[in-house]
Amino acid sequence: MAIITISRELATLGDETALALAKLLNYRLVDKHAIEERIKSSGVPDQKLQKYDEKKPSFWASLSRDRDEYLHFLKSAILAEAGQGPTIFKGRGAGSILKEVPGVFSVFLVAPFEIRVERVKSYFHCDEKRARQIIEHSDHDRERFHRFFFETKWADPANYHLTLNTGHLHPELCAEIIKNMRDKALTSEQEAKNAGRLKDLILGQEIKALILYGKKIPIHFLEVSVSNNKIVLCGVTNTQPCIEAAITLAKEMAPNSDVKSEIQIVQEYTVMP
Repeated sequence: MAIITISRELATLGDETALALAKLLNYRLVDKHAIEERIKSSGVPDQKLQKYDEKKPSFWASLSRDRDEYLHFLKSAILAEAGQGPTIFKGRGAGSILKEVPGVFSVFLVAPFEIRVERVKSYFHCDEKRARQIIEHSDHDRERFHRFFFETKWADPANYHLTLNTGHLHPELCAEIIKNMRDKALTSEQEAKNAGRLKDLILGQEIKALILYGKKIPIHFLEVSVSNNKIVLCGVTNTQPCIEAAITLAKEMAPNSDVKSEIQIVQEYTVMP
């Protein structure tokens, strides 16, 4: 089962290319709307989604627990969608979230700046000055979003399997190129490992959600890694009972797994709300 992630600069025919690729491969296409609907179904309100919509939040927002909560549910939503079968993701940081999952092929779409300007002028019915402002603002927000949340350079070609210049490439041709490169780059062994790795990552997110948001156990910076029936809990808290409660919950959710805690106890630890 292969997964394809498409990141793109504004006005690089990302929507058209993703649609053409989904039709060519008969894959599910998951976009911003689908991800946001899944996040909202977990109880995250619209205002949080808008605050972190592919842009770096304000300074005060970055200090908030909302940031960690948003990231948790964004990751959970993308993993849940990926677990449904062969999928194409468009944006939303999916390439960064799924970068360690075997059988994932990542694509970045670019185009010459002047061509992007002409496309934005046509789409938004604006003059050249306004078109340049729209592009620069979009690029700035997407770069800072990836740097802030994933500590990665959004526009660095080294972060992708394939970068395509759509300045003179039709979306259908881009789709053909992506398909051919994916077929050559991914092995059957990688694709076979995909489902198992996704299952582990989804379980880790479910355990984390139960501990933090279900039972509201105060463990800060909690991370749950799952691999080969082994679960490791990491984070910071100020009491041993919190650690024991987290271990118990993890064992209840995965009774056949070996659960280990690397949660550190720090007395009088506080986090700015």
